[in-house]
Amino acid sequence: MKLISWNVNGLRAVMSKGELLPFLEKEDPDIMAFQETKMQEDQLFYIFDGYIRYMNSAEKKGYSGTMVLTKKEPLSVSFDIEGEDHPREGRVITLEYEDFYFVCAYVPNSKDGLKRIDYRMHWEDDLRAHLMKLDQKKPVIYTGDLNVAHNEIDLKNPDENHFSAGFSDQEREKFGRLLDSGFTDSFRKIYPDKVKYTWWSYRTRARERGVGWRIDYFVVSDRLMDRVKDSLIYDEIQGSDHCPIGLIMEE
Repeated sequence: MKLISWNVNGLRAVMSKGELLPFLEKEDPDIMAFQETKMQEDQLFYIFDGYIRYMNSAEKKGYSGTMVLTKKEPLSVSFDIEGEDHPREGRVITLEYEDFYFVCAYVPNSKDGLKRIDYRMHWEDDLRAHLMKLDQKKPVIYTGDLNVAHNEIDLKNPDENHFSAGFSDQEREKFGRLLDSGFTDSFRKIYPDKVKYTWWSYRTRARERGVGWRIDYFVVSDRLMDRVKDSLIYDEIQGSDHCPIGLIMEE
């Protein structure tokens, strides 16, 4: 079973660049998750042959949004997470299958100067509660742009970024707390010392200079790790400021 996730930074944009469809055809994933679709469902006219499509769009047009393509119809589908005061930003889709839950998420960015850090912490607590509730029923595969580089190995310049969104102590602590709650960062478990990135800033031509961050993940329930065969980063794929990531699992 092959699962792929990609923050496309605008679904229409990445399709117009000609990157998405050849990649989808070549990799032929069983499930593919998208973040930052930046569109409403009625704006997407393309039919992805062989896939069932689920979209969760933000109330604000041209902002955020998630989508999942799946070859197999899930038992159930839900959108967003429980909790108070969450704006409708289209950040989460949960699909239930026979032996696992699949959760696609686009985690809120804390913004420059950590202006949104308080909301980010609130969102993280509710998201962790959502995952733990699911995990009590069956194992979970949680993927997406999680907007955090957990350890110093996960970004090029850690010393310069301890107070930056995505590498603050608060965000890293919340991610660590999630892992301590029965979940595993699949890539880092398989490749404890490998340096690979999934996001590069457009502002500074960072990708050309090799200055990146690993902020996209496949996180799985601990008891699923024995089924994980590989955790991939497709850092050669262009079209977005993020690259796709993948998970190969035994059926």
